[in-house]
Amino acid sequence: MELYLIRHPRPAVAPGICYGQTDLGLAESASAVAERLRPLLPQDFALYASPLARARLLAEALGTPQLDPRLKEIHFGDWEGRSFDDIGQAALDAWAAEPLDFAPPGGESPRSMAARALDFLADLRAAPPAPAVVVVAHGGPLRALAGQLLSVPPEHWLGLDFACGQATRLDLHDWGTVLRWFNR
Repeated sequence: MELYLIRHPRPAVAPGICYGQTDLGLAESASAVAERLRPLLPQDFALYASPLARARLLAEALGTPQLDPRLKEIHFGDWEGRSFDDIGQAALDAWAAEPLDFAPPGGESPRSMAARALDFLADLRAAPPAPAVVVVAHGGPLRALAGQLLSVPPEHWLGLDFACGQATRLDLHDWGTVLRWFNR
């Protein structure tokens, strides 16, 4: 199966603001990004997307997506919509000390976010095979999907830096996964 992982277009948010599941608008046109990506995609594909607007709008410009909440970005709880300066250095240091297991107050940990993204992947792989699948989502879930498929240890998933409005192709085989290209 060809698997195309696409990160949403740039969101309309000020620099230094913490956002995850905050439903933001876009700083660039979803239809323009879709037109730029269309030549990279096959003619026919199954399409899945996060229901958050920044991913959903791009997916809708590409076709008719199946929306799946497991593809949402990490939930930062009480940190959502706040500046990192307001959150404070002590809280950020606590996160840096346990980057996979720390959860902001009222939020979820990266490991919890990854678990739901990987649950989506397990269902995708258990379904009747589609020749091609396109997933439009966010950096966190895309890192978890690609990291798992490429056997990258979770503590190194941050190194899989999915750029906004870019596509990555992985070919899934019974014997393993091939990374065909990244961030095109």
